Amino acid sequence: MEQINDNIMVSIFCITYNHSKFIGKALDGFLMQKCNFNTEIIIGDDCSTDGTTEIIDEYAARYPGRINRLKAPKNIGATQNVIRVALEARGKYVATCDGDDFWTDPYKLQKQVDFLEANPEYVMCCHYTKEINYDDTELIYMDFTPVPLEYSFSDLLINKQVETCTATILYRNVEEIRSLYKNEWFLKCNACDKFLKLYSTWATGKKIYVLPEVMSCYRRHAGGIWSPIAYVPLKKMQLSDFYIITKIFTYTTFQKVKLLYFYFKKYFIFEVKHNNIGNALNTIKTIVN
Repeated sequence: MEQINDNIMVSIFCITYNHSKFIGKALDGFLMQKCNFNTEIIIGDDCSTDGTTEIIDEYAARYPGRINRLKAPKNIGATQNVIRVALEARGKYVATCDGDDFWTDPYKLQKQVDFLEANPEYVMCCHYTKEINYDDTELIYMDFTPVPLEYSFSDLLINKQVETCTATILYRNVEEIRSLYKNEWFLKCNACDKFLKLYSTWATGKKIYVLPEVMSCYRRHAGGIWSPIAYVPLKKMQLSDFYIITKIFTYTTFQKVKLLYFYFKKYFIFEVKHNNIGNALNTIKTIVN
């Protein structure tokens, strides 16, 4: 299924919760896009209580027919929010951005669509981003000499995914990828964007390309999903995702070796210390078998 709706080329996919200080800038980034195709903006607002909902509705009133805010009777959590927005997307491509991040280049979508239209061997197109602080007053990170990058499923298995954060992703909205959101195990994932990249490359056999341009901002702040988490809880969340990775994907012998080496390097000592040796041995057995 290469195209869900003939009239929409790109579905802009945004999840938000209590981002009243940021959501306006995210929406401005979506609305400023200059494209020779149609887009739709889908906002998964997870019952925000800080005025985010009202801001989105104000934008929707000013730009009739452009913004679709999905409603929910109660707070459903980040992963369920991702699922409902992803399955609502009708475009040939889907571009993702969280409500506290934003795009900086008005031709971002045009450049990414042009690349994927011309290069069928890639399933996803990303680009470079810069990291900023809470109120846009400090640059935390930016690569001033970007070069083209590409990643395969084997790369992503061992966490090679530099410059592919959520605010940079544009992927093909094909059924092989949409099926990701229909798996029960996806509800247990913490890093939804990581599984999107893994699943996309695994299910299609295609690669990810990173354009050598900075076209978005990733905001580090205490209200973000990952920024405020302490080391040990964060590592446990990452390890939980790693368990899922070892169980749901199929691997070549070479990929198993790479995955095992990565586990020993990043998680083995932590797991022995914070869980137990039995858990570690079971993880190794799962990878090898």
